[in-house]
Amino acid sequence: MAIAGAAALLASIVLGIVVGPADIGVGELATILVDRVLGANAESALRSSIVWDLRVPRVLTAAAVGAGLALCGAVMQAVTRNPLADPYLLGLSAGASLGAVAVIVLGFALVLPLAAFIGALVALVATLMIARRGGVVTPARTVLAGVAVSALFGSLTSFVIFWSATGDSYREILGWLLGTLGAATWHSVSIAGGAVIVIGGLLLGSGRLLDAFAFGDRSAAMLGVNVDRTRLALLVATALLTGAMVAVSGSIGFVGLVLPHMVRLVAGAGHRVVLPLVALWGATFLVLADTLARTVFEPRELPVGVITALVGAPIFALLLSRRAQSKGRP
Repeated sequence: MAIAGAAALLASIVLGIVVGPADIGVGELATILVDRVLGANAESALRSSIVWDLRVPRVLTAAAVGAGLALCGAVMQAVTRNPLADPYLLGLSAGASLGAVAVIVLGFALVLPLAAFIGALVALVATLMIARRGGVVTPARTVLAGVAVSALFGSLTSFVIFWSATGDSYREILGWLLGTLGAATWHSVSIAGGAVIVIGGLLLGSGRLLDAFAFGDRSAAMLGVNVDRTRLALLVATALLTGAMVAVSGSIGFVGLVLPHMVRLVAGAGHRVVLPLVALWGATFLVLADTLARTVFEPRELPVGVITALVGAPIFALLLSRRAQSKGRP
């Protein structure tokens, strides 16, 4: 499945680059990439710029965001032992969105990545503080606290937009809240790719710890895991990774929720296998979704979050139905 995932990701990246209003052949793509790498003059500067300055950074950003969101979903579902957990359920995306929208409205878009980081962290701290009130932080209490924080930050985002956004900023903010990769540049690639390599790399090494959480907190402690400290560290890592992804793409749903379940159906529950596969297929899924978003209603472009929701919601409903049938429930 790993080889199939790598091949699918490579094929989706090539497809995402060659498909579009200016059709680029695979051979022409290879020539342009070689010329760019070697610093040679291209036959057509315009077509070379379309590939190198527009499509390649967009596709690579989509791959990094898909891998990051899918990893976050898999880790959160394991840490909270809740199959519905993802960056949205714990309020991280809502916090990152609030921070990003605030700086867009104030005209400080240059610090948008930092604002998204801070927003996600503030949302995580708020979630953990609420969950800790009244005793030990449990998975169920963490999820419920996340739902409350997500609703609060969502309402604050709506208030900021209602109170401050004017003119074309409404369209810009709406597109960003629905998730879009239309503004991706090489700077976006560095943010999303760097976060996936550093933070995602650390999360990929947490497979053994996540397997221990599957047996419950007490069993994990008996296996030598410092439950509270490990859970906090993993949640902080997912908050940072979510902030980086939201900073370059806006809010894109269902990637972190659906992909881990699809991979587990084929690869089983062991996280040392599941995590790298989730990253590969999450990247593939979002690259294909973004290609559809910018070509299916050409020349108009849909926010990629609309495509992931349209595809992800039926798939998730099907997965829930199959799981219920496998357990003998109607």
